[in-house]
Amino acid sequence: MTDRTTPAYLGSGDPARQRTDYHPLWLDNLADDVTTEGSVLNGIARGTEDVRTVLGHAGTPCEYQDFFFLGEYGENGFVEDYASKVRGEPIADIAVVYRNSAGQTQHLVMNHRPLPSVLLSSRIMGEHFAGTRYARYFLAPSADAERG
Repeated sequence: MTDRTTPAYLGSGDPARQRTDYHPLWLDNLADDVTTEGSVLNGIARGTEDVRTVLGHAGTPCEYQDFFFLGEYGENGFVEDYASKVRGEPIADIAVVYRNSAGQTQHLVMNHRPLPSVLLSSRIMGEHFAGTRYARYFLAPSADAERG
């Protein structure tokens, strides 16, 4: 049994569990009308191009992924439960992937925590996508980041 008195976003503390090589296979099999929503996003990203572009970069700011659970959930689902750090700040995510009857990723919900790290991650993504149509999904970079 996992100790649930320690917040999951603090991770296990075991460097041997901190993966840097994970690529979600569900990202390679998106339905044409796929959607994703989450705590770091403004609104819902829709369609393969937007979802693949946004999620293809989403893990980049993470220093590693320390998985608590990674695997099938029910008949058409997949779950990722992991902790990480973004610019030294702890963050955790539970991502739930829903597949359609053809086995394609239809919908993805990402629930990150704690709030300060959610806001930081959204700003980092906003910095990366600044000036593109994908920037609308994230917080604008902070004024401090813009000043350098």
